[in-house]
Amino acid sequence: MKGLRFIGLGLVGLSAMAFSVIAAASDEAPAELVAELTQFCKEIAEEEGTKGKPEDVFVLECVNDELEAEGYQKLKSLN
Repeated sequence: MKGLRFIGLGLVGLSAMAFSVIAAASDEAPAELVAELTQFCKEIAEEEGTKGKPEDVFVLECVNDELEAEGYQKLKSLN
C-alpha cells in the first residue's frame, strides 16, 4: 500500500508541474531572447531555406516555435 501512495503522490506532483508549465506559457519573452532567436532563425533560413515561405514568415514561425518550446507567448510580429 505504501508503494501505491508514493505513486499517487508522484502523479499529483507531475500534474502540478504540468500546470505550472502551462501557466508560465503566458509569460512574455525577454527582448534579448527574441533578438537571439530571430538571429538564429535567420541563419537557418539562409542555410537551409525557408520551405517556400517568405523569409519574414518563416523567421516568425521559427521564433514562435522556439518561444513556445521555452514556455513563452507567441509573437504576432517581429517588429
